[in-house]
Amino acid sequence: MTQAERLSLREKLRRWRDGLFASPRFREFTLANPLTRAYARRRARAMLDLCAGFVYSQVLLACVRLKLFEALREGPRTAEELAPRLALSLEATRRLLGAAASLSLAQRREAGRYGLGDLGAALLGSPEALALIDHQPMLYADLSDPVALLRGESQAALADYWPYSAAARPQGLSAEAVAPYSALMAASQPLWGGEALAVYDIARHRRLLDVGGGEGVFLALAAARAPELQLMLFDLPAVAARAKARLGAAGLSARAQIFGGNFLEDALPEGADVVSLVRIVHDHDDASALRLLKNVRRALPAGGTLLIVEALSGQKGAEPIDAYYAFYTLAMGRGEPRRFDDIAALLEAAGFSKAKLLHARLPTATSVIVATA
Repeated sequence: MTQAERLSLREKLRRWRDGLFASPRFREFTLANPLTRAYARRRARAMLDLCAGFVYSQVLLACVRLKLFEALREGPRTAEELAPRLALSLEATRRLLGAAASLSLAQRREAGRYGLGDLGAALLGSPEALALIDHQPMLYADLSDPVALLRGESQAALADYWPYSAAARPQGLSAEAVAPYSALMAASQPLWGGEALAVYDIARHRRLLDVGGGEGVFLALAAARAPELQLMLFDLPAVAARAKARLGAAGLSARAQIFGGNFLEDALPEGADVVSLVRIVHDHDDASALRLLKNVRRALPAGGTLLIVEALSGQKGAEPIDAYYAFYTLAMGRGEPRRFDDIAALLEAAGFSKAKLLHARLPTATSVIVATA
């Protein structure tokens, strides 16, 4: 059998499967048959999650903004005890607690009390996730009419939050313009940066240049793991000023050089043997991403290392992030989620070799790619 015939047979089997799954008779059969009932219920639960996902996210947002998790960290509480603290009526508090318990954000305890659920406790230990959850309403507003967004018939507000994505001269943005997104990135960076540094030994290098490094959080994390590492940061001038202040407050001024500019147009500083791009590449279309990677290549010596840290499409166990980043970047006005092979092709075109995807501990948060100049 030729490859074309095998592909044709595979497609025929898939079309047969599609028709089977779409059949009401098949659904009734799987529910009635004890051997397939568990499978049918899992599919029904998955469809419920798709239909109710927005409501789940709003329950989570309410818990975060009302600081329910912080209240429950002090110990189990009744709805009557929590209502005044949350500034809600008793009925609204009971409604929120019931919803939170159904999502494992809270947990029903003895004597009508509620404590932290598994997910609620985990979120308390992740301030980065809490900061991102608090940021989500801007995206939700842009997705109120997803069809209009896809057709380009609506103006997404998220692009205004990330002003560099639409500014003709992003290097001219003021301190006020960059403050909101810089603060969010600084709050969320420890999660991605920590995961990257857990799987890649940054101490093997002499000098690290973090391009688009924001307020310097990733550099500070790297400095803590590698006491001899010299630090360099390149970002928009207004952002670089915030990095200088943060790294100075962290006692890292003597080890750090800060540069302001536009990494798509200006030459990057030389002297580093490793460059990091943390959550940068997926913010750009292919043409801009390739321009950035070529700029990085010019700044690195032969044999230098490039470290790309961002969520990737197609990662086993993290498939839903494809949907999230596809629509987030659409609302932002530019960028796209990519698979490893897509980024590897861009790296090769930019003059890099030996692109390798490291085994990430938490692919739902980030992946790590290493390439050689």
